[in-house]
Amino acid sequence: MPAMPRDEELLDLLRPGGTARIEALARRLGVSQETVRRGLKRLEAQGRVTRFHGGAGLREVGAEPSFAHRMRLHPDAKRAIARRVGQLVPDGASVFLDIGSTTAFAALALQARRDLMVATNSLAVAHALAGRNGNRVFMAGGELRAHDGGAFGAEALAFLRQFHVSRAFLSAAALGPDGVFVHDMSEAEIGRAMASQADEVVIVADRFKFAQSAPIRLFGWDLVTRLITDTAPPPELSRILGLQGVEIVLA
Repeated sequence: MPAMPRDEELLDLLRPGGTARIEALARRLGVSQETVRRGLKRLEAQGRVTRFHGGAGLREVGAEPSFAHRMRLHPDAKRAIARRVGQLVPDGASVFLDIGSTTAFAALALQARRDLMVATNSLAVAHALAGRNGNRVFMAGGELRAHDGGAFGAEALAFLRQFHVSRAFLSAAALGPDGVFVHDMSEAEIGRAMASQADEVVIVADRFKFAQSAPIRLFGWDLVTRLITDTAPPPELSRILGLQGVEIVLA
């Protein structure tokens, strides 16, 4: 059986033109097309390439996949994390939920709760929880982005700063020893506003975020109360979390 091509081998072949056909990649690497497909599927799950019919292309550096695409990535891990969120939040609690795909899964898990007070800038979160079990859902105003149904801008920030809640559940694009990172400045502003108005800040992120990078630092671990994830963080990150008193909750 031919060896599975290394990730960097596939990426090197994609770099000259940005895209390539699976047939051409298989020929260059001397492996089967199915082997190439498996490698590209792995790279797509890491957010490094975008697959299309018959081929793949490099994802734009610094860009984040669409919300619909993120909802399809690692759904089992996100559901497990969401279940832990559901266990942590009692009936009658007040919470922030941001625009992330993991927080959208968390909103679905919270449908079993009653009398929640939820403030969010996510249309998906609002749709999941509004009009259910006596919940009060407050949706931030501002410009609604087409690709993820998130409200952003000065109006959204001013709206969210009117609330004080028990917990803010925030998503992330990448996690490292230096803190929590995201791809978008508008999302960073919303996350910081929510964190400043909450008694506890809870980061919800699957294990794949430990291997990712993102350009914008949301904040350091000193502001975080809990990290809910599906696998223990790498040793160095675990050490930093311990020093900062961040509770690691494994789903």
